Amino acid sequence: MSDVTLAVGGRNYTVSCADGQEENVQRLARVVDGKLGSMGTNLSTNEAKNLLFAALLLADELEEAGQRATAPPAEPEIDVDGLAGRLERLASALEKAASTLEDGSHNA
Repeated sequence: MSDVTLAVGGRNYTVSCADGQEENVQRLARVVDGKLGSMGTNLSTNEAKNLLFAALLLADELEEAGQRATAPPAEPEIDVDGLAGRLERLASALEKAASTLEDGSHNA
C-alpha cells in the first residue's frame, strides 16, 4: 500500500491506495476538486457536506453517461419515397441490361 496526498477543496488529505495507483487516485481527486470548484458560491461552511454534494453530482453524471451508453441507438430515418424511386430506376436499368443481353445473344 502507498500513501498519497490529495488536494481537494483547498485541503490536503492523505489516503492509502494500492501500489501503482497513486496517479490514478490523484487524477480522481482532481475531478472531485474540479466539481467542488464548479459549485462556486453554492458551497456550505461544512466541508463534509460540500464533498457529499460533489460526490452526488459526479454520481449523477456517471449514471447519465451509463444510461446514454446502454440506450439503444435511435432508428435512422429512411426516405421511403426516395428509396422506392431509386429501386424503380435500378429495376428499370436491370431490365434494360437484360434485354440488351438477350438481343445480343439472339443475333450471335
